[in-house]
Amino acid sequence: MDTGDTAWILASSALVLLMTPGLAFFYGGMVRSKTVLNMMMMSFMALAIVPVLWVLYGYSFAFSPDGNGLLGGFKRLGLDNIGVDTAYGTIPEYVFVAFQLMFAIITVALISGAIADRAKYGAWALFTAIWVTVVYFPVAHWVFDFGDNGGWIATKLEALDFAGGTAVHINAGAAGLALALVLGKRVGWKRDPMRPHNLPFVLLGAGLLWFGWFGFNAGSAVGANGLAGLAFVNTAVATAAAMGGWMLVEVVRDNKATSLGGASGAVAGLVAITPACGALSPFGSIILGVIAGALCALAVGLKYRFGFDDSLDVVGVHLVGGLVGTLLIGFLATGDVGLFYGGDLSQLGKQAVAAFAVLGYSFVLTYIIGKLIDVTIGFRLSEEDEITGIDQVEHLETAYDYAGSATGGSSILKEL
Repeated sequence: MDTGDTAWILASSALVLLMTPGLAFFYGGMVRSKTVLNMMMMSFMALAIVPVLWVLYGYSFAFSPDGNGLLGGFKRLGLDNIGVDTAYGTIPEYVFVAFQLMFAIITVALISGAIADRAKYGAWALFTAIWVTVVYFPVAHWVFDFGDNGGWIATKLEALDFAGGTAVHINAGAAGLALALVLGKRVGWKRDPMRPHNLPFVLLGAGLLWFGWFGFNAGSAVGANGLAGLAFVNTAVATAAAMGGWMLVEVVRDNKATSLGGASGAVAGLVAITPACGALSPFGSIILGVIAGALCALAVGLKYRFGFDDSLDVVGVHLVGGLVGTLLIGFLATGDVGLFYGGDLSQLGKQAVAAFAVLGYSFVLTYIIGKLIDVTIGFRLSEEDEITGIDQVEHLETAYDYAGSATGGSSILKEL
């Protein structure tokens, strides 16, 4: 085992963990003030549930060596048969366990943005536990397990997904679409403005996501090496280019570039470069970023055309961005792989099969899970509770104590 590789993957694991609180700020700033705490707590619920399930059986279902192309096995239940000297490549297996855990956490947290303002917190907790078990753990095996009994996408199809464009972003985006359809539209959707209540939160969240994403992508090299360096550079330039591409669409369409658009464009670039960061050149990453930023900026309007209430644009950013990044590998990958470099379309076909297989699996299973929860314990708040505000109803808290501030100010004036 290599100490440099081990240190880098440990650091990368911490960076990826930071992405989930970053996502909480990103999503929390985008909702109205009466729902910000619930929105942030949905991300923190993933932090509470997923690590426990990952240790009990999730890692085994994804990476146990006794599995098959569809699911890992049972030799790693409870992290059994792993010791401090057990290696995964050049790093301890416990370090790989920790790194992959962080991917599982943020994937389910991403879904929450599609159902902001209207989901019962207990139902979300139940959904989190079921979804990672039935959807994420098998898909992680398909995409990330390159062992002798590894996943069918990784070892049989040989589609390229360096850090989770399919397993994380297409997976979460398709699930977000399914849940948005199950829960229906928010009260006042299209009629009320529903503007972001705190844009500085949005920018802070985007910045934390960008920072943590270097661990997400460069850490997926599973070593401190040149491939990690390439992924790091590609992540930086694709994100910058996507931010510019999104704001360019805003300028052409609205004559103004917005802070929300800039933050969303950066996230769209991070999403798109995730599967491709190990296969593209830095120049190709810039091209990918511009395309992804522009297309995602246009895609967020699809919900109004097709009538589904994806509250915080999980579909427009993560599903569309994941598809763009996964499919453009077939055009922009270096060597003999991409169409523009090697003149071969076969890789594009592999990318499409992987992308749409994960999309279909996630959408169908998520819709079924969401419906079952809805008809049993109920997934959606009542209309009255939604209007009152989910923070007060579900948590007995508010993010901003306006009454307390006013009273405090009056007392100070009286004292003066």
